[in-house]
Amino acid sequence: MLVQDLMQAPVHTATADQSLGAVYAFMQNQQVRHLPVLRDDRLVGVITDRDLRLATSQLRSDPFDPTDAVADVMSQPPHTAGPLDPIEEAARLMRQHAIGCLPVVDGEILVGIVTGTDLLDALMRLTGISKPGGRLEVRLPDETGQLARLTATVARQGGNIRSVLSYSESANALRVLFQVDTIKTRALARALHAEGIDVLWPPIGPPTA
Repeated sequence: MLVQDLMQAPVHTATADQSLGAVYAFMQNQQVRHLPVLRDDRLVGVITDRDLRLATSQLRSDPFDPTDAVADVMSQPPHTAGPLDPIEEAARLMRQHAIGCLPVVDGEILVGIVTGTDLLDALMRLTGISKPGGRLEVRLPDETGQLARLTATVARQGGNIRSVLSYSESANALRVLFQVDTIKTRALARALHAEGIDVLWPPIGPPTA
């Protein structure tokens, strides 16, 4: 999945010379928490609701004095993503820099914005939980052919895998979470266990009569 698949577009923006009061009212009205900031149609920063909260205590005693401008409190230069970047790279940048959004630029043109909420939505899509079904989790040796063995076993049991996520649990083990198109996951878990696959979820339990 790429950034362009989940970014919000078109994107609301502010200008560097706008007053903080006007931007605050706009963000409240549009129910947004992040605004890319433009100067002469070029991206120069990002302003967030957190920046506005801090501004009320750091700039003047009078919240949002008319002379307080976006340029006084915006984060600059902005961290950005490209529309063809993988979403995991966007997530890495946001985590690394402890930020809640990334403006998306194509060359020098602002084309969208991606937020932490968008990444959570993407995770939900990747895990397949938006559709009815069941969830299983297994531990596999980190060796060639193990994932193929897992999917073949599921297929023999008549299961259809809708999504697969995995990560290295250790140097020798892979943790695999997958979604199937049935809620009868215990029977499938027992079949996987019978094939020597380490099932972590659901609990296998005794066979039903």
